[in-house]
This record gives sequence, structure tokens and C-alpha cells, in this order.
Amino acid sequence: MTLSLYTIHTDGGSRGNPGHAASGYVIEGGSLQPIHHGLYLGVATNNVAEYTAVIIALHRLKAVLGAHKASEAHVRVMSDSELLVRQVNGEYKVKDATLKMLYMDLHNARQDFADVTFTHIRREQNAKADRMVNEALDAQ
Repeated sequence: MTLSLYTIHTDGGSRGNPGHAASGYVIEGGSLQPIHHGLYLGVATNNVAEYTAVIIALHRLKAVLGAHKASEAHVRVMSDSELLVRQVNGEYKVKDATLKMLYMDLHNARQDFADVTFTHIRREQNAKADRMVNEALDAQ
């Protein structure tokens, strides 16, 4: 079994909180060409947009790889959302009802891969994913 490493940079944002929101991600690694995507979400909070970005990115990576290859993949998720990273790493409790549902969706999406780790990065290190968010928002 050959394990491949993939890095996903994710970001979410809202103009107002709640406000018009979008999620974005960039997937790199393995033999894939980089995948860049932004998705307008409608009105949502910034935290909902952050969680949604990770969930849709994991689903996209699984779809691109196929279920068998996904089960052999190591995934590093890089996010500038300290709340999201600390919640999924078990350092913070998830108290908000909407985030609890998204947390469970994210937990389930993680199961499709050999390993998924989460790292908090500074906003400056997340420019490509941030650009995907802003392009999705600007397109509305």
C-alpha cells in the first residue's frame, strides 16, 4: 500500500457575521494538479463557512481520488481558523448547535482517509484559499 500526502488549505468568510458567506479551498499533493475552488453559501456565519470549506474539500478530494485511493491518503488540513482547528483537535468543546452538526459531518468525512490532521496557520499563509472565498463572494 502506497500512502500519498495531500495538503488542503481552507478558508471561510462572511461579509457581516452572519452575512453573505463563502468557502474556499486549495488541494495539492500526490500526482494531482492543484484544485482551487470557491463556493458561495448564502447568508451564514464565518465559523459555518470555515467548517463548510473543510467538509467540501474532503468530499472533493475523495471524489477525485476514488474511495480506494482516499482510504490510503494522508491529508493535512491547514486553516487560519483557530476555533475550527482547536475544536477538531479536541482542545475546545463545540457548543453551538449548528457547528455541532457540521463537526459531525466533518468527523464523518475524515473517516474516508487514512489520516487527517489539522494545523492552524496565520492568515498570510492562507492567501490562495482566501482568494477563492473572495472570488466566490465577489461573483454574487
